[in-house]
This record gives sequence, structure tokens and C-alpha cells, in this order.
Amino acid sequence: MTPDLPPVAPSVTAELVEALSPRLRKRLDAGVTKLVARPAVREGDTVRIAVDDETDVVLHAPGGTVTGADAIRCGCLLAPDCLHRAAAASAAPVADEAPPPSPAPAEAAEAREGTGTTPGTEPVPGTGPAAQPDRTGPAETETATAEQRAAARTVRDAAAAVLEAGADGAGAVLQAGLLHAAHTARLAGLPRASAAAVSVVTGVRAARSADPGYRLADLAGALADVLGVAHRLPHATGPDLTELRGTARQPYRPDGSLRLYGLFSEPVLTATGYAGAVTWTADADGRLYTVSDVAPGGPARATGAADRAVRIGDTALTHRELSRAGLAVSGATVSPTGRLGAGAGVRAVRASGAAWHAEPLDRLWAVPAAEQVARALKGGQDLLFLEVTLTGTVRETTGDCLLADCAGLPLRLATAHDDPSLPHRDNLRLLAAARGSRLRIVARLVPEPLPRALLLAVEHPTDPAARVDLGLDRLRHADLPAGAVAPPAEAAPTADEVPLHLLRRRVHQAVSGGRRVLASAGSVSGDAVRLRRLGLATAGDLLDDLHAAAADRSRDAFGRLLPADTDHFARAWLAAAVYTDAVERALCAGGWGAATTGTPSSEPSSATLARG
Repeated sequence: MTPDLPPVAPSVTAELVEALSPRLRKRLDAGVTKLVARPAVREGDTVRIAVDDETDVVLHAPGGTVTGADAIRCGCLLAPDCLHRAAAASAAPVADEAPPPSPAPAEAAEAREGTGTTPGTEPVPGTGPAAQPDRTGPAETETATAEQRAAARTVRDAAAAVLEAGADGAGAVLQAGLLHAAHTARLAGLPRASAAAVSVVTGVRAARSADPGYRLADLAGALADVLGVAHRLPHATGPDLTELRGTARQPYRPDGSLRLYGLFSEPVLTATGYAGAVTWTADADGRLYTVSDVAPGGPARATGAADRAVRIGDTALTHRELSRAGLAVSGATVSPTGRLGAGAGVRAVRASGAAWHAEPLDRLWAVPAAEQVARALKGGQDLLFLEVTLTGTVRETTGDCLLADCAGLPLRLATAHDDPSLPHRDNLRLLAAARGSRLRIVARLVPEPLPRALLLAVEHPTDPAARVDLGLDRLRHADLPAGAVAPPAEAAPTADEVPLHLLRRRVHQAVSGGRRVLASAGSVSGDAVRLRRLGLATAGDLLDDLHAAAADRSRDAFGRLLPADTDHFARAWLAAAVYTDAVERALCAGGWGAATTGTPSSEPSSATLARG
């Protein structure tokens, strides 16, 4: 996947790959690799790729997105059924496909209010005949339609095939199959399943292209989400069904007049080919609001968007300026997640800002850390407003991270993004030299057993009235306290942790290498015994079930291997992934001292997990 190409709608990629002959499908991955290495030239809404001296592939993207197969043209002799068109679509980022048109004028007006939203967002329920519920029985219980159940099965089969092959083996053909399933789900009124399937494809592409922003845990989470939704939806009713169907757009509701104070800005750089900036603000009651500018692009757009004017009202404030100033908004429209709309009726003017130590922003740091973590683990805002003392650095497999003391709690602060074009990593190294400094920070929670967060913004080390957006601003040595010297990074200390990693690493290995990795991993009875000995009997059972499912290959009368049962393996993997996530969240709550509804000692049984 290359951000130099415009995003392509999932249905377009699926259509072009499906039109290839079996012989060309076998050559598609090699074709993608060759095409990515060729130069691409952008001319307005058109991107031209020189396949050779005489042949070009042209992608026409009005509005920045390729929405039809006829918008990708090739000059070779085999066109339109050539390999080049399918390779170009497979190499491009996946576009956020528009939801089916709604006949309701009110809903259309709401959609127009969302011009300032980021891609991949959710909200109004799916529309059209496919989205209408079945009404069965005297109680009029709402259930999924036959079309939705069929679409969910299609998504589940396609995602299971990707899991079977792993990211290493899931080439363009399997990716196109999952994109086709995503398109089918969207048409059936299942935007959540569709979005989750697209997230898996973008994660697989990031893994195969060695994207610096790729994280194996994120891909595992996306796979668990799409398989979980597809597994549960056919049997869901009522509110559960509504949640599993998901929503196609953020519904913007009127919110009157707002007086907002800038908090910080962060760059956005996704594996899906989108980039930009998001600025966080708060009102006098501490409620958070965001203003975003995210569009197709790469690292240059992520760093440059901070100096663009915010897209709300007539204000000329840039994102960088708004993060330190204020905003007075009238006729505001706001999504459930706090994203401000940019409709024609919204008016906004610049206002004075507030320091982090002054009211009303000071109250954000007055909330105890445990309370903030509990809120995040229950599905609320995942930003943490903490006051910490920097104590050093620690060396981990993914790089160095800061050590800090947060009200007596040891805390690890990692970079929010590893892309070298962003200053996160350099800023963290400089902050290590401010050892002993007591600073206010804004971080994003990482649900791990040891308290951990991604560092987003920090109080200036020598000027309490100033702040540093670590993804946009660059610290200098002159910004540090006099005589500050970065201490050497220490090796990560060993801790008495619940050995959940014994199961987690197998879950992640399957995502990366597929079934064959677990099938050839040998005996794991020792790991299962250790898990059971330390009170994680369900984890031991799930580990045994996962390896048994991976090794379960039957043969016919002639000794030939029969097709693998991908559904059985996917269910065993999903049970292990759901369990791991649940226990990790309980351990995270325990590590922060936050209240939680479940603990590792009250783990669900493997039978319960297998039933979904």
C-alpha cells in the first residue's frame, strides 16, 4: 500500500480482482510489488503510474477517491481485464465507502453537517430495505434480516480465510475477498462489520509493506472485532443487534453556544492513507470537544495540517494556534464523541485561552488517575490528564520509553507514533534529560497489566504557562532545565506478572503467520500447565484448544490433506483473543487501582467464550 495513490473504494478493488483470470490472480502479488516501485505523478484529480516506457495506468479520483472501476484505466493490450488495473487498486489505500443513500431529507441534512469529520467514523443506522428488521413472534422481537445474516457469514468466512493465511500469506486476492465481503455487509446495512473488515485489510497491507506505523496488536484487535461481530450478529436481538449493526455516520446534533479552551493538537497518520491533525478543546465543565482536519495524504500532510486554518465557522485560527487559544462557537453541532461539525449555520470566533494550571482546564487534572482509567476501560474517553515526576528511561523491545512517578504509581510513557517524520521519538529522548521534573501531561491509555500510556502533550519543562504538542512541536536542549543530561536507558525490570503472554503471543503468532505457525509450534503442554498452576485454568484450556484446532487436518483415503476447517480454527482463535482482551483490561484496572467489574480470578469459562 502506498499513500502516493488515491484511496480506492473496497467494491472497486474487489470487482477488478474478481475479473482476473486464475492465471493472473496467481501473479497479482508480484504485480502489486512491481507497480509500487514505479513512479506515480499526480495531476489534479488524476494519478498516472508509468508501468513501462509505453504503458501508463491512470487513476481518476474526483474528490480525492476512486469510486468506480472505470476510473482506473490502463494502456496495455490486455486492458480492461489486465493485471495492472487490479494491482493499482490493491496497492492504493482503502477508501471509506459512502453508506447507502437515505431517503430521509433530515438524515441527509445531518450527513452534510459532517463535512469536518475524520474518515472511518460511524453513527446513523444503516438504511434501505436490507436494514429493516424482521418482526417475529408475539413480542415483536427485532432480529437480523436474512440478507444481514448472509452478509455476516460472508464477512466471517473471508476474515477466517485471512486468519488462516496470516498477514504474511494474505495476498491481494484474499484481501479483495474481504473487501468484497465488506461491501456486501455495507449494502446489507451492517456498517460496523464493513468498517472492521476494511480495518483488517489495511492492517494486513501495512504489515506486508513494513509500514512503520504497523502494530501487530492493532491488527489482532481488528480481526477479533470483525470475527466477533460476524459471529454474534445472526443470534442477536434488540439493543445488542443495534450495537452490532453499527452506524454509518456521526449524527451531529445542535448544541447551542459553546465557549471552548484549547488543550493540545496531535497529528493523525493512519495505515489507511489518511493524515492530518486533531485539536482537543474543553468547555468550562471539562467536557472535551475535537476539531479535525483529516484527508487522504501522507506524513507531509500530517505535519502541515497543524498550520492550516480550522474548518469551523469563519475563524482564521490554525490548529496549532487553537491548541493554545480559545473559541466561541454559536449554532454548534456536535457528534456523540465530541467532534464539532462544520455546517453552514456554525459561527466561530477567536477567544482567549487558558493555561493548564488555570481554570477551567485545571479541573481536568484534579480527577484521580484511577477514576480516569476506570472511565476509559468502560468505553469512555481514553485521554488521561496526569501530573507526573520523570524518573528515567527504560529500554524495551519496541524502543526506549520514559519512566515516571504518578502519585506513587510507576508509569511508563511511550511514543504515540513511531514514524520518523514526526517528532515524537526525538522529543521523548530529550524529555529523558529532564529527570526529576514534575510536569503535567496528556496521554492516551494503553490497556496493559503495567501502567502505561502514550505521551501526547506535556507542560514545558521550564515554563509552566507553556505546553508542548509532542507530535508537532520540537523540543530543544535550551528548553530543558540547566545542566540536564539524559540518563542511560535501563533494561526493563522483571515483574511478577500474570503469565498471560503465554496465550497472547500465540494469538499474535496466528495473526502474523497463520495456522501453519501454530500447527508446527510443537508441544505447549508446559505453557498450559503453568497457566493452570497460576490460576488461569481457562487460559490453559484455550491454549490447548487453539493448538488442537491449528493441527486438526484430516486426510482422505489416499492420504491427501483435506481442506482445512477455517471456521473451527477461527472460533478457537476468537475465544482466545476475547479472553486475552478481557483479562488484560482487568489487569490494567488492577495496575492503576481502578474499579472494575471483573478480575482475573473470576475468569469466564472456555465454554462460555466459545459460545460468544
